[in-house]
Amino acid sequence: MSLQIPAVKDGKEDAAVAVSDNVFGQEFNEPLVHQLVVSYMAAARSGTKGQKSRSDVSGGGAKPWKQKGSGRARAGTTRGPLWRTGGVTFAATNRSYKQKLNKKMYRAAMRSIFSELLRQERLVVTDDVFTSAPKTKELTSKLKNFGEGRMLIITDAINSDLFLAARNLSTVAVCVASSLSPVALVGSDKVIVTTQAIKHIEERLA
Repeated sequence: MSLQIPAVKDGKEDAAVAVSDNVFGQEFNEPLVHQLVVSYMAAARSGTKGQKSRSDVSGGGAKPWKQKGSGRARAGTTRGPLWRTGGVTFAATNRSYKQKLNKKMYRAAMRSIFSELLRQERLVVTDDVFTSAPKTKELTSKLKNFGEGRMLIITDAINSDLFLAARNLSTVAVCVASSLSPVALVGSDKVIVTTQAIKHIEERLA
């Protein structure tokens, strides 16, 4: 069974593109999509924050003064958290925030996202977004046919002219079908996909 994705050519409705129901006709699985988005955002965290605990700082091998008779509080090291140049209590260490998400779950979540985009009429297929030169003005005039809001343009290959034309537009993002971002898909008001890119997505998620 196949579904129809609306297509646009020269600013007008064109013949719809037939796609597989197994990819673009799935029910919306909110918990799985949430897990994918959280996993994607967690993997983007650097996790490079680091501090030294009392075992990491140098020095402090000798007892600073004898246990009794000095009139001062007893101390065994100069590298405790209460001392200047001492270690940090509960010091932060380098870590990875990555969360495991297997390929089967990833594909199921991406199918759910694209199916929901199609149901909400936020997914459209067209090749009219390509520009003849890296001109933001030309791209802006082409995108007027798709309404307003945040837009995501998905192509099958890197197009430098399109990328440079969209670079100055804060509400427009460009990505390749082989490296989709679930965060960008969920947060876009309109997802514009080229003809070759939609075929690539269908083959990848089938």
